[in-house]
Amino acid sequence: MTVQRFSILTVVVAGLCVASQSAVGCPFCGPVGLTFSQELEAAPVAVIVRLKALPEPSDVSDLSNAEFDADRAAPEATFEIVEILKGQEHLKDTETIKSVYFGAGRLGQLFLLLTLDAPALEWSRPVELSDRARQYLSLVMHLPQDQTQRLMFYQKYLEDEDEVLTRDAYDEFARASYDDVKSVKEHMQRDRLIHWIQDFEIPPSRRRLYLTMLGVCGLPEDCSLLESMMSSDDRNQKAGLDAMIACYMSLMGEQSLPFVENLFLKNQNAEYTDTYSAIVALRFHANQSNVISKSRIVQALRHMLDRPQLADLVVPDLARWKDWESMPRLIRLFKESTDENNWVRVPVVNFLRQCPLPEADAALVELEAIDPDSVKRAKTFFAAGAAESQDPPAETTTEKTESAEPAASDSNPPLSQNRDSNTDNPPQQPDDKPDQKTSAAINSALETNDVNPPENGLRSPLVQGTAVAALSLAAIVCISMVVTRRSS
Repeated sequence: MTVQRFSILTVVVAGLCVASQSAVGCPFCGPVGLTFSQELEAAPVAVIVRLKALPEPSDVSDLSNAEFDADRAAPEATFEIVEILKGQEHLKDTETIKSVYFGAGRLGQLFLLLTLDAPALEWSRPVELSDRARQYLSLVMHLPQDQTQRLMFYQKYLEDEDEVLTRDAYDEFARASYDDVKSVKEHMQRDRLIHWIQDFEIPPSRRRLYLTMLGVCGLPEDCSLLESMMSSDDRNQKAGLDAMIACYMSLMGEQSLPFVENLFLKNQNAEYTDTYSAIVALRFHANQSNVISKSRIVQALRHMLDRPQLADLVVPDLARWKDWESMPRLIRLFKESTDENNWVRVPVVNFLRQCPLPEADAALVELEAIDPDSVKRAKTFFAAGAAESQDPPAETTTEKTESAEPAASDSNPPLSQNRDSNTDNPPQQPDDKPDQKTSAAINSALETNDVNPPENGLRSPLVQGTAVAALSLAAIVCISMVVTRRSS
């Protein structure tokens, strides 16, 4: 094996990682990596090994030489097989394995080795294991298919003493559907969840999961704690605010909305990221929960129309949920918009294109005379009916019609520039006029799966589409390079 030679496992695992993150089930959890169970399922051969001999020192030192031969074999360590988890038929009588290893592990240390290249047996990078992790993997191999029973098992390892197991258990919950998470309700440990959401040493992504779980198993008496945390000026207290608000709504139902509306939606001084977190929580309850009626959620979102700078955040939601009663207010927003908030115009146009009322067609003609460019952009980048919402209409609205506005996505909101993509550490309020967008901001926004509040300067569909296309092209080029090297 040469230094340039890459295992096809790299390409396959990279693809699985993308698929895994795009199929995240937990509505508020952060980026999800491949879990042990996914890796074991994909690999035809999986073994637990013990480090028997390190690479020769000369092999490793040569790699630090700037003039080393690229075709030189990479340093390989020798591992002794301790337990075969999968693929006995491919290993036969094999007792030791040589695999590329750049670490300085101690002899006798346990590792997990996988391959997707059976029968060629080209091994992946060794993953260091504790004795506890070895026992964990043996149990994972024999878990039932029933998702409730699997989550009951993984729940035992949330905030485990072994960080590797903690992360794996979190990832299993994060990729589970919300319905599957709810199925574990009777087995959740409410006291532990309350303790964890107040532990600021725990990463916000995991606290979001625990808030989601508390929303399933918590009691109304827990709401006083949540109200205190939501009202706090301490950003540590408000980390994971979107999940916190959703949890509060789950426990209080519609009685929670006056508190949320007054603190985050009606409040003209509410921080942008706090307001956006509340919008995300409302979307969650509209799409994945039946605790609050959709008509009441629409009523809450209408408060954003009194904040012209941020009104565009909810216009697509109002269109998806057929809130045609808001049409006169939206037409007025279009007409009264200035250079400081004219990004609201395209969403308003798409709202009208989706509206089945005859007044909408007349309004479109009138607004096109005022700003033909905005109408043209809306028609160019949002094909009528291309992204018709599957959501049932709110009780206060009229019949379903074709959608001209793509469905709003909580996990992939429009990109941001000055407003930090991480609501756990939000920046100061931006200037009224957004700065010019930069590629660095695009990369930062796309690299996080935290709440991504949209930024005025990047609300153009062209910018968003170009950014996604560029990153997709870069990924294809990288994978092509890997495959080329693999075949050389």
